[in-house]
Amino acid sequence: MFRTLRFDAVLVQAVIAGALSFAHLHDLAAAAGQDGWKAWAYPVSVDLLLVAAWRRMRKDGGNRDAWLWFAIALIASLGANVATAGLLDMNDVPAWLRILVAGWPALAFLGGTLLAHAPHPEPAPAPEPEPAVDLIVERTPEPAPELPPAEPTAQEPLPDPVPQEERPEPVASTPVVPVPPALLAHAQKIADVHRAQTGEPIDAETLRTRHGMPPALADSIALQLA
Repeated sequence: MFRTLRFDAVLVQAVIAGALSFAHLHDLAAAAGQDGWKAWAYPVSVDLLLVAAWRRMRKDGGNRDAWLWFAIALIASLGANVATAGLLDMNDVPAWLRILVAGWPALAFLGGTLLAHAPHPEPAPAPEPEPAVDLIVERTPEPAPELPPAEPTAQEPLPDPVPQEERPEPVASTPVVPVPPALLAHAQKIADVHRAQTGEPIDAETLRTRHGMPPALADSIALQLA
């Protein structure tokens, strides 16, 4: 498919201005004694220096050398346009102008070399990313479940002066440690298994060993299971 050509007034204006400036530079170089292909090389040299300085300015920003050579090339182009507007006798060019035209190739070569080999500014290093900080959240330990207070171990009774025959029969006391129903039901299952295996009721010591509970609590549960 063919592209649709669009009329661009800015591009047309640029082509016309470039062609006129090119012709003026050629006419001035020819009037200054540069005939043949040399007269055509002068406008090419001026325009190339102008473009090179402009590209250098855009790449480096405020480069003073690029601005200087851009101004020199612009003055050479504008000077040729003004000189060929009837202000200068093209049949009798002054000697100073012939010297400028003859020395232009060396000046343009110097400017192009400096622009091409000038050091480029080093880009600023990118900031290093900050290291990630791992947040450590300390959890408060959960409180341990409270166990019923252990009954203090009863001390051995002192010798009774009353003879053994006259002592009254001991009366079984009721358990003083409260037993939760769930714990009592679990202990009942253990006692049933023990009775099925041994044929005897479970005692407080065995119950305390399997449950891992205080002696007073084991005694209280054993009394309720008896």
